[in-house]
Amino acid sequence: MNRKKNSMLPTTALAVGGLLLLGLNQIFADADDKPAAEENIVSVVSVQVGKITSATLHGYVQGYGMVETAPATADLPAAGAQLAAPSAGVVTKVDVLEGQLVEKGDVLVELNSQAVAAEVERQKKLYAQQNTSLKNLQEAEAQLAMLRVIAPLSGTVARVNVRPGQAVDLTTVVAEVMDLNRLAVSAEIPSAEAKDLKSGDPVEALTQPPVTTELLFVSPNVSKENDTVLVRALLPKDSGLRPGQFVSLRIVTAVHTNCLTVPAESVVTDESGKSVIALVKNSEAVQMPVQTGLRENGLIEVEAPELKEGDVVVTVGAYGLPEKTKIRIQNSAGDENSSTNSPDAK
Repeated sequence: MNRKKNSMLPTTALAVGGLLLLGLNQIFADADDKPAAEENIVSVVSVQVGKITSATLHGYVQGYGMVETAPATADLPAAGAQLAAPSAGVVTKVDVLEGQLVEKGDVLVELNSQAVAAEVERQKKLYAQQNTSLKNLQEAEAQLAMLRVIAPLSGTVARVNVRPGQAVDLTTVVAEVMDLNRLAVSAEIPSAEAKDLKSGDPVEALTQPPVTTELLFVSPNVSKENDTVLVRALLPKDSGLRPGQFVSLRIVTAVHTNCLTVPAESVVTDESGKSVIALVKNSEAVQMPVQTGLRENGLIEVEAPELKEGDVVVTVGAYGLPEKTKIRIQNSAGDENSSTNSPDAK
């Protein structure tokens, strides 16, 4: 009996060994087949898309300017004036209040002029009686003018700097008058950005509501202090702005109508530094080099052969996308610019 059991041991060992060998062969066979299986797996990238549209884009130069009274032109005097005392003396009367409307020629401030005023009246009577010369009358009137501050323009008294009894001299600014219907805005634009600016370019003051006008003046000189160019634009009467107010400006330098545009996020830079978009065709995203232009309101102007309005491009997910990739479109609900949800969109 023991002999029979011992004779069965070699047979059992051979059987177990055969099974182990068969298992190892299967494992190695599966390992050999795995790379081939992996090679057949196609990666699908989830993206969002938008359409190529036709739009009008603008090129801008932006700056920060200050509202001031309009400068003198060939037809009109300056719209603001700081008035100094015409001679040394003592202020005897202030005839206006700040905020008061005045007409050109109105007396604003008087110095110690009672005696001179009386002499003018006397010379007028004598001249009417032909008992004095015109020259004497004119000299008396000239002396009186030297003791009165007269409004050189019609406008609003913006400031009164003196009071009765105050001594003044030729350097004392006694009052300021402004025509608030004639205002301008001036800005200093970096010279590198100002090279294309010219008189007549549309200007928008980014206030609430915005104020539109056009450039009146572009300085031919560049400031040595800060490398800027002075520009100025007249403001309309109803601008609602005030002298001394700072405003953001946007100057239109170019207008491209009916140009092809794509969402800004759809334009990326490839490894060679070129701008590309991922055009959607038959469930695939294919890179296409493009020439970019103006940028405005989240859109970029693009040019490329055979590119047309209505073509679908990848927006979210465009960065780092391989040159040709299977995609799955997953636009967010309510994305008005991504009106295509079909992977077969062309």
